[in-house]
Amino acid sequence: MELYSWCIMTSHVHLIIGTKGNPLSNIIRDLKRHTAEELHKAIKNIDTESRREWMLWMMERAAKKNSNNAKFELWQAESHPIELTTAKITHQKLDYIHYNPVEAGFVNNPEDWKYSSAIDYNGGKGLLKIIHLEPMIV
Repeated sequence: MELYSWCIMTSHVHLIIGTKGNPLSNIIRDLKRHTAEELHKAIKNIDTESRREWMLWMMERAAKKNSNNAKFELWQAESHPIELTTAKITHQKLDYIHYNPVEAGFVNNPEDWKYSSAIDYNGGKGLLKIIHLEPMIV
């Protein structure tokens, strides 16, 4: 999987990813599984987190509503992938992703949101390694 852009919001995540041959549905499935397991482990091991028991209970409760999950569920079952078929659509989605925290009122500038690749596209270094999309030639 190649990561081009990302933004973590309080209730959802945006990604622009690429794949060579592996179906997108497999990538999303594996990404959800891995992150859910790692976050579940992290929550269980943080004794100082005041909401720990509540978060674990919520994850276990969600799993009971979905027969595909045995013990816990973090992610909703559905995803909303959009195939980016042109440079115009790709850059439109890139801007949407980066401006999401601005529109939500969390920051004034996209590059100020720590949990986003916007800083990478503004000359800085973000939390995750990305592959820069080529600038759109107008």
